[in-house]
Amino acid sequence: MTFKDLADPSAKTCFMLTNEAVARAVLESDVKVTAFYPGSPTSEILDALYLLSAEYPDLKMEVSSNEKVALETVAGASMAGARSFTSMKSVGLNVASDTFYSLGYVGVNAGCVLLFADDPHAHSSQSEQDGRYFAPTGHVPMLEPSTPQEAYEMTKYAFELSEKYRILTMIRTTTRVNHQSTAVKIGKVERTPFEKKNWKDVKAQYFTLGATARKLKGEALDKLVKIEQDFEKSPFNNITEGFGKIGVITNGVNYLHTLEAAKLLDVKPHVLKLGTLYPLPREIISKFIENLDAVVVIEELLPYLEDQITAIAKTANPKIEISGKHSGDLPTVGEYNTDIVTDVLSKIYKREAPVNFTKLLDKANELKSILPTRLPTFCPGCPHRGTMWSVQQAIKGMNYVINNDIGCYSMLLMEPYSLTDSVLAMGASQGLSSGMQHVLNDRVISFLGDSTFFHAALPGIVNAIHNKHDYTVIILDNSVTAMTGQQPNPGSDFGAAPVEELNIEAVLRGFGVKNITVINAFEPKPNVDAIKQTIMQPGFSAVISVGPCALYNDRKRRRDRVPIIPNTVSMEECKTIYACIRDFYCPAIQLDMGTRQANIQQDLCNGCGNCARLCPRTAIASTGGVQ
Repeated sequence: MTFKDLADPSAKTCFMLTNEAVARAVLESDVKVTAFYPGSPTSEILDALYLLSAEYPDLKMEVSSNEKVALETVAGASMAGARSFTSMKSVGLNVASDTFYSLGYVGVNAGCVLLFADDPHAHSSQSEQDGRYFAPTGHVPMLEPSTPQEAYEMTKYAFELSEKYRILTMIRTTTRVNHQSTAVKIGKVERTPFEKKNWKDVKAQYFTLGATARKLKGEALDKLVKIEQDFEKSPFNNITEGFGKIGVITNGVNYLHTLEAAKLLDVKPHVLKLGTLYPLPREIISKFIENLDAVVVIEELLPYLEDQITAIAKTANPKIEISGKHSGDLPTVGEYNTDIVTDVLSKIYKREAPVNFTKLLDKANELKSILPTRLPTFCPGCPHRGTMWSVQQAIKGMNYVINNDIGCYSMLLMEPYSLTDSVLAMGASQGLSSGMQHVLNDRVISFLGDSTFFHAALPGIVNAIHNKHDYTVIILDNSVTAMTGQQPNPGSDFGAAPVEELNIEAVLRGFGVKNITVINAFEPKPNVDAIKQTIMQPGFSAVISVGPCALYNDRKRRRDRVPIIPNTVSMEECKTIYACIRDFYCPAIQLDMGTRQANIQQDLCNGCGNCARLCPRTAIASTGGVQ
């Protein structure tokens, strides 16, 4: 949808992404403070509220250094009496979990909502973790929408629930729900002015230690008993009556897959769609299954629902046949689609599907096997490409190990770079390097992005400095959190409100690091010796490679009406050495099948000039033209 529609205060129906619908619901709920660390598949919520905060000055929005800080920021705002909201991907909730579990005990004041997104199939995450288990272990209620409309309505309800019970409330989504679009009916925006408060008027305390913790846990569990009673009447749990003695219990996007699969097979099972995932509405589930012969539990990832439904069935209907993950009918790996759900229902109903999805998939895989491999790579003009060329030259002849981290540079694990021996989690490259330098004779090297540096690497770096560890960190400073959509980080000079830009070199020198080399990512040849000398120095050392993210920089140049001047190859000077193709790997550089010479695609090239600096025949130069 357009920003004009998103910010329009009038009620209407708009075509919206789920993430946009959530942002609109936050706006309508008169939320005053939002804080985020970007992470797909939730980044568009941050982006939408970033723009809305400029339109609505009473909405305070910030991009935090990590998810833990973001959650603490919104929790603090709630404790002080302002509605607040944050969203993050599920691995981000790992980062915030220490604070999250304490909040489950102490509760909140004004409505406080945390949306987290799981990523079945690990589209943009390092794992397929199932974040639903945070709710029961943290004693926090959890909702899950199936559509953008439901996400909008659940978000508004979540603030009411949070305030009613003074409890943090969670909304769980998955990638296919976050990135789903449809027409959403939205309400009016009626906001109140932002007013500062006095702590003495709040009259509350938020701490959990010893005997207090035990007391607070009991109170949290008592709240959940009452919340379950509310959920028994919730419209987010709905039953679609069918025919016969077979039922389906499902959640999230799997509900839509179930409806489509049933239509394909021309069957009508009874379907219970659960929208309140913790605490589960046990009475609704009991009544749903009590007269069925069989029920299929359709959920992605771990058997969170299936295990609880199995326990409920021991009393409600001990003889019912439960199909799901434990029966081997559904996988615990990857995301589901209509094909998978159709397959399991066709077995239950002993009915042949009108489409042989397995045959189609086999044929698709056969065709895919003969196509050229298209690996992810850096964008044209990406500063990391020049830096990696320099690193490759610098470490030739060395015995080395490379610990990579989370960001665009994670792609270094793939061909043609193959500059990665480990990738675990945000900031983990530093702790791993500390461990390896104790054991290995090899030079230990780690990569970090500027956003990851501030997010999770600082404790590891402090540990390395304090313990006099011997390894080199190469920090790729492109001034934004690039992979999630070019959001700002503490090293950026922009934000939703005026910000203080932090300098990475100054931070490291403040920690006492003496061996620091700062290089320009767009001067690859001189950087080779600089990187090599830094790596060979004993002790902890750092290389900071500075160059703007190509996507962010191109967008900024167009906005500022600065011309983007692409490069071109001189046919007379090009001697088909192919250094630009073989060694530099820029997707804007292609092979002309007629002349067998390199050719630069003008609409892709952003004129960074690194290929020209590396061409041994100086056959590449600026065109002087403008994109």
